[in-house]
Amino acid sequence: MKNITIGITAHVDSGKTTLAEAILYKTGAIRKLGRVDSGSSALDTDSIERERGITIFSAQAEFTANDIRYTLLDTPGHVDFTAETERTMCVLDYAILVISGTDGVQSHTHTLWKLLQKYEVPVFIFVNKMDLIGAEKSSIIHDLSNKLSAECVDFTGNSSEIAEVSAFCSEKLMEKYLSDNGLDTTDIAEAVKNREIFPCFFGSALKMEGIEEFIGILRDYSLPSVYSSEFGAKVYKISYDQKGTRLTHLKIMGGKLCMRDEINYRDIDSNDITGKISSIRFYTGEKFRSSESAFSGDVCAVTGLAGTYAGQGIGFIRNSDRAFIEPVMTYKVILPDEVNVYDALKDLRLFEDEDPQLHIVWNEQNREIHIQLMGAVQIEVLTRKILDKFEFAAEFADGAVAYKETIRFPVEGVGHYEPLRHYAEAHILLEPLPLGSGLVFDSSCSEDELDRNWQRLILTHLAEKTHIGVLTGSPITDMKLTLVAGKAHLKHTEGGDFRQATYRAVRQGLRSAESVLLEPYYEYELSVPNENVGRAISDLQHKSAEFSSPEMYGDISIIKGYAPVSEFNSYQAEVIAYTRGKGRLSLNFSGYRECHDTERIIAETGYDCDGDTENCADSIFCSHGAGYNVKWDKVWECMHIPFAADLNNSEESYEEKSLKASRFIEKAVSDEELMAIFEMTYGKIKREPSRAFKKTKVVNIEDKNLRLPKYSGPDYLLVDGYNIIFSWEDLKKIAEDNLDAARGELINRMCNYQGYAGCELILVFDAYKVKGKHRDVEKYCNINIVYTKESETADTYIERVTHTLSKEHRVRVATSDGVEQMIILGNGAMRISASEFKKRCIAAETAIKEYIDSMK
Repeated sequence: MKNITIGITAHVDSGKTTLAEAILYKTGAIRKLGRVDSGSSALDTDSIERERGITIFSAQAEFTANDIRYTLLDTPGHVDFTAETERTMCVLDYAILVISGTDGVQSHTHTLWKLLQKYEVPVFIFVNKMDLIGAEKSSIIHDLSNKLSAECVDFTGNSSEIAEVSAFCSEKLMEKYLSDNGLDTTDIAEAVKNREIFPCFFGSALKMEGIEEFIGILRDYSLPSVYSSEFGAKVYKISYDQKGTRLTHLKIMGGKLCMRDEINYRDIDSNDITGKISSIRFYTGEKFRSSESAFSGDVCAVTGLAGTYAGQGIGFIRNSDRAFIEPVMTYKVILPDEVNVYDALKDLRLFEDEDPQLHIVWNEQNREIHIQLMGAVQIEVLTRKILDKFEFAAEFADGAVAYKETIRFPVEGVGHYEPLRHYAEAHILLEPLPLGSGLVFDSSCSEDELDRNWQRLILTHLAEKTHIGVLTGSPITDMKLTLVAGKAHLKHTEGGDFRQATYRAVRQGLRSAESVLLEPYYEYELSVPNENVGRAISDLQHKSAEFSSPEMYGDISIIKGYAPVSEFNSYQAEVIAYTRGKGRLSLNFSGYRECHDTERIIAETGYDCDGDTENCADSIFCSHGAGYNVKWDKVWECMHIPFAADLNNSEESYEEKSLKASRFIEKAVSDEELMAIFEMTYGKIKREPSRAFKKTKVVNIEDKNLRLPKYSGPDYLLVDGYNIIFSWEDLKKIAEDNLDAARGELINRMCNYQGYAGCELILVFDAYKVKGKHRDVEKYCNINIVYTKESETADTYIERVTHTLSKEHRVRVATSDGVEQMIILGNGAMRISASEFKKRCIAAETAIKEYIDSMK
């Protein structure tokens, strides 16, 4: 009999488990139809699931349709347990995505859709609750097409109607439809398998409407996978039965598995293990049948294997990639006085075995257990599980956001470990990667310099440790760590020596680099009554959130965007309060971004990177038979191997600076007004009389080896005038006595800077300082000065202009206004803080003065 594994997933309260129950009942897999609200469903077997009425753990069941046996995997719908859903997706042949007919595509639906895209799972869509008022078929199809995919096709008609609408999903199907005057069921099924069509069906699981027809759709348009004869399996879940027996849930991806078979694999620490299968179980809810063997396509649970973990590949199957969903909050575990902290740590590690995303962190210095979770519901479930399994009541302190760290520019870290009769040196190149990339490990070191076995050992040491950053002690991410050089001793090098050298090299690189603090962000959807939109937008600005224009649906407005987790954790209660229960906030984890309040977080954390003896950046060298410590910033003077990486300096070279300065001076000579400002700043240019008659050489920028941006026009720099004046101390002092004088001084400086930088510079001043009903724009020397209208702020003008210009030009905005900076980034422009802009202006003036001095 052919096997197909199909998973069922949905936004919470969409009727997912009810649909699974209805399918099992209609196909005869269960005799009695259970209900979620009464706690009698066949798939929600855990007592916590039945009490709360939600799915927390993925469950397995089997049903048969014609000659195909389906394994149905019911997954959690609550956002706090999305990691459990993601782990299940790696073994699915198809997925059923349940959509509420009254709510449509919700925020968590988008997350599930991204996961299905990541794992390339074909999808059948069942729109549930169509018996309720407000559920309109045409509206739902439009919603699915706009928010998920244009290939979401209505499959509620007869075969000829299904063939007709399917033909519009691809050119290949359309050509066959026209040539053959129709499409075969197999043609459509192959398109569904290739994710070219997403069949949609409508019904009511609670009232058993459309269930038989939907099962027919599954039967007709799903195809079994083709498997290899070689044995392979993918582990998707670890659990324990009522007797405490460890169960490894896996799918056979090739070959055959039998009782008493011995299989070889590696545990999470890369240790080689040989396990013997002691039993094979096929579950339906909490009941199971035992079997002597499992074949390709079967999903089963086996006993006898230790050290397995979710996402593990066995045989020819490789391990799953890094998980998309990660916990965003860290909580301290508070134990009863009579419970030994080390015993509790050992017990809690069992939960980490079941859920790899539930990170248990031991703080040796404070003798505390910390745990990383997704949210409050997961805390309640974990508290109950601890009480039931270990019989003690644990509490969790207020959660803190789980930060991460990365670096801004590449750096080569050096680690040397040479106490007496030991020797190892490793050079690790740390390079930043795009956000969400995680950690990547590689080696570019020649085997002539360092033996392959030592290189493999170093890569193992890089991967085995959770390396932490130097800002807050948070784990590092989004980096590529490459072994670029290393050295061993024929007699004195041992394996542990390279562990020390590798750890110290990474740490030394982090200490030398410009570190960046990252924080988790939510993708949110805020639904409020129209009269509360103003309050909502004000809150979003205050919370450093990105947001789109409100979308109005009758009396309700919906605002979507992204916001820091730290700002939104308690916002749900505020929304309910100011909307009097009419508002709704949906949150989904969207990844990590640069922290919006780095300095405050660093100060509150109080992490002392130099005092962290467990993560030392210093190196150990040997002299006169004794080892001695060398501080991390002095290692370069003592290292035995020269730098291996060729790191390009991001700063301008002396030649580039001289080129800009010479262009500016040549331009100033030809412009009398600009020359007056130039000489006011730098004094008159003293040149030999004979040189004045020499023809100025025209500089062709194409002859220079410069990195030019790929834009269709010039670069633009917008400067928030009064923000800069009151951010620069020297201009601020002038403004305290005479604001006009400060404004004039800034204008002169901007003229000089524009001449050096060569960009189009627009200086914007607020209307409240300069009266006038109409906006004034004047050209002064080489810059444009804008005085906004009396009712218009500089922020508003800059936001509008950046939105227009950034489509075709590279646009920078100099301001230290936090809210304005966030909107600027959303418009596609780049921000420059007031302090950074001052550094650039000073650097420009210095380059010009140096060039003038060289002409004398």
